[in-house]
Amino acid sequence: MAGGVATSRSELMAAIRGLSAARDLPPEVIFTALKDALASAYVKMPECRATSVSVDFGEGGEPHVTAHYAVVEERFIEDPMTEISIEAAQEIKADAVVGDLINIDVTPADFGRIAAQTAKQVILQRIREAEREQTYSTYAEREGELVYGTVQNVNRETVTVQLDRVEAVLLKSHQLPGERYTPNQRLRVFVAEVKRSPKGPQVLVSRTHRDMLRRLMELEIPEIYQSVVEIKAIAREAGSRSKVAVWATQAGVDPVGACVGLRGVRIQTLVRELGGEKIDIVEWSADPRVFIAHALSPAKVLHVGLEEDADRRTAAVVVPDAMLSLAIGREGQNARLAAKLTGWRIDIRSESEAGELVDRLRAEEAQRRAEEAAAQEAERRATAERAAAAAKQAAAERVERQKAAFLEAVAPADGEAPVATEATEVPPPPTAAPEGWTPAKVDLLVVDEEDEDQGGKKGKKKKGKAPGVAKAGPQPQRKRRRGDWDEDPDRWDDAELESMGITEYDFIGDEGEDDDEEE
Repeated sequence: MAGGVATSRSELMAAIRGLSAARDLPPEVIFTALKDALASAYVKMPECRATSVSVDFGEGGEPHVTAHYAVVEERFIEDPMTEISIEAAQEIKADAVVGDLINIDVTPADFGRIAAQTAKQVILQRIREAEREQTYSTYAEREGELVYGTVQNVNRETVTVQLDRVEAVLLKSHQLPGERYTPNQRLRVFVAEVKRSPKGPQVLVSRTHRDMLRRLMELEIPEIYQSVVEIKAIAREAGSRSKVAVWATQAGVDPVGACVGLRGVRIQTLVRELGGEKIDIVEWSADPRVFIAHALSPAKVLHVGLEEDADRRTAAVVVPDAMLSLAIGREGQNARLAAKLTGWRIDIRSESEAGELVDRLRAEEAQRRAEEAAAQEAERRATAERAAAAAKQAAAERVERQKAAFLEAVAPADGEAPVATEATEVPPPPTAAPEGWTPAKVDLLVVDEEDEDQGGKKGKKKKGKAPGVAKAGPQPQRKRRRGDWDEDPDRWDDAELESMGITEYDFIGDEGEDDDEEE
């Protein structure tokens, strides 16, 4: 018996898994569709006793129908298919009260065979709906991407392209001019739109969308895919010519060269994919004047003037006489694409026709450059002032730290008496020599007088000792030389000396004393 139950259960699950694999749907979707179909089949049976039912499967794989009733008082029963009296509910569940939900098994006899026949179409319908919803979700997520497809049918106005699980439509307006399509042709298309329809999801693809060029460049150019080079704008006339503005996000990268590739190998791949469509790569600039001049390439631009109104923006462009036809392009295509790319209405004039416009543009250019120079100078001064203020503050903080370190170093240790800092009265100098005082012998300055020479220069004065005069008593400790003081890396700086109330001359001796010692 146990083996039979396991076999029935395994057969049911195996059938669900097989159907799931065949339809490419999750098993949970098939299982839920089966339950809903059986519940719908029960509601349509004459033996139906409830409308709120659910279906589940037993251990042997047989279906069971469970009805759900709300417990109410008998006098308030309005729908016997969804409500049950309190007395009847207590017969099933002794502790039932008003407001409870009672579940009752209402499975009819031989329900599995009868329900299978009735629910067949419902199950298939639910599976088709699940397939359509999954297909729609899959391609809705891929909207705006490139996909490969195979041409199935070619009509006068449309081309049917078979994608992975759905047929896409390529309308006449989304086909490249002059491009021919044949059945079983492998084709790369851009998913332009995905929408629901009574027959399932409808996918519209395109070969003329400007974002198709963007996706192709992301696939063929690694710098764009890695965001080293960024596409700023695209202007495209499908099948004829396109202009793409690019900009490098990292310093030292040539955006135009990265897109063109070595000997144009990268750009030629894009041209072949788009059926010979010409592609111009220009460098984007935040300055509209520079950007407009780049957008009109390969023509050379002399001057660009901008006029902005409330409703439109106009750029007056002056080109050399020989470049006028090149700047306008065949049937105005170059100027038209440049206007789409930049978002400015472009008025192109030759240098000979511009006349006063050239003078005005030159004056505006000179004024603009002067304003830019003034702004740069102001910014430079502001930067210098900020740097000076920061340096001054840093120097003040350093002096405070050094002063604190000095005071901490000279502070008395624990247990020692602090040094008295009170000011003491200084006795006045004596007015007469004390009794028994003997004057000390001092060095005398000897001057060698020389006559003035013919140039009018006076003779040099030399320091020396008077003959026969010797130094009296022990000499005081010598002070340091100027050179030794300046070269000492551990000496205090002027700010520190000033904060302590002393100067460098308290440590530096007279240069004459050093000369006397050397002699």
